Amino acid sequence: MKKPAAIRVLHTAAECFPLVKTGGLADVVAALPKAQRAAKLDARLLLPGLPALREALKSPVEIAQCGPAFGAARVTLLRGLLPDSTVPTYLIDAPWLYARPGNPYLGPDGREWPDNPQRFALLGWVAAQLAMGELDPAWCPDIVHAHDWHAALAPVYMAAHATAATGVSQARSVLTVHNLAYQGRFSADRFSDLQLPGWLSGPAGIEFHSELCFLKGGIQFADRITTVSPTYAREILTPAEGHQLDGLLRHRSDRLSGIVNGIDTAVWNPATDTAIAAPFDAEHTAGKALCKQALQREFGLHQTPGAPILGVISRLTPQKGLDLLLSALHQWLGAGGQMVLLGSGDPALEHACRATAQAAPDQIAVRIGYDEALAHRIVAGSDLIGVPSRFEPCGLTQLYGLRYGTIPLVHHVGGLADTVVDASDAAVSEDRATGFSYRGAHLDELSHALRRAIDMWHNPPAWQRVMQRAMAQDTSWHAPATRYADLYRVLVGQSTS
Repeated sequence: MKKPAAIRVLHTAAECFPLVKTGGLADVVAALPKAQRAAKLDARLLLPGLPALREALKSPVEIAQCGPAFGAARVTLLRGLLPDSTVPTYLIDAPWLYARPGNPYLGPDGREWPDNPQRFALLGWVAAQLAMGELDPAWCPDIVHAHDWHAALAPVYMAAHATAATGVSQARSVLTVHNLAYQGRFSADRFSDLQLPGWLSGPAGIEFHSELCFLKGGIQFADRITTVSPTYAREILTPAEGHQLDGLLRHRSDRLSGIVNGIDTAVWNPATDTAIAAPFDAEHTAGKALCKQALQREFGLHQTPGAPILGVISRLTPQKGLDLLLSALHQWLGAGGQMVLLGSGDPALEHACRATAQAAPDQIAVRIGYDEALAHRIVAGSDLIGVPSRFEPCGLTQLYGLRYGTIPLVHHVGGLADTVVDASDAAVSEDRATGFSYRGAHLDELSHALRRAIDMWHNPPAWQRVMQRAMAQDTSWHAPATRYADLYRVLVGQSTS
């Protein structure tokens, strides 16, 4: 019997680690296609030609001229490889739309670029053109896998093209929602900029509460919708977490599933991590103590091995719950604990973090900004990693913590609920516990979780047991990549048995 051909998958996204990153999306986009290629899928990337990506693309080959389109006179599709990657990458070279410094979404004034509708419509449009076999004669995807609102018009353009074309593409579409709160909403008068047929301008298309909503369009037209954890997939069906899209998601719930993210375990590996002070693994943990010592020294904290360090690596936004953590911190400090925080975002939260550190400089260190190598040092050197998010689709920070034996302290929501087993008495005795989890985004609940962490810190055998169980978790992309492959096979009509 002839073996089925490898499924061809086009991942379409706006970010890719390490060159363009504003959050965990970039890590997923870099790691998932790599894991899928290792599993013998023909996975490729489609990215906008942002300066860092355009400059890094190795051996670029021009595949097609696509312009003028979306206000850009010149649009060229390139194919090459990004540094340290074996994933073939298509890059949309459209300088008029993409040749801009800094954040991929915001201008120097911190506001969205006014032509963002065209910039990200072009991303979805090119994905659809590739799906129709109109750009690369040598390769056509079976699956267009769009990530978040930036790429969410890909299924819409595919549907519009299929309606208009005589030769209908056999490609199927998957939309992964990484965070439903970010939807790509624009004024309705921008519809004429999108090169879509008029019937898509209404409620049956991408209109949403008198605006255009890219994510709504993707949810409406994708063949399958995934999000980044099973619990979050259930939460977004409710008005509380549905961000006004819960009705549409309930309507399409038979096409919705949750698949927990993995992490790149080659990049995040304490045994080989060159960014940290000393290597370690689950069997040889002495290096972790050296990483802690180096972290205390780097930030001028008391060199006290017996002081537990709480690490926090986060965007500073209300979603992330850092205001609650700052309010609960006094008991952690009173018990001799320390904290190292890395992040940026809301100016008021940045100010509150700085002020907290200034009040206890021997116990608290704050670095405003983002530094990938420092993030590795904080994860390696901390004892506890805090993720007190009010909602969290998946979260990667707690997965990094598990990998490095840095016990997560999390709010029991979304992917945090799916990846961390609370250290209840029963879970500890049964050797299932991997962290501390609390229910309800309230100060009392978070404070109680911190008290439990302090109590366990003073019981070293129990702490070591939880730490060892945490490090034994499979945080790789192997299982998630397998689940995505099963989903693709169903879509293209291949048996999963």
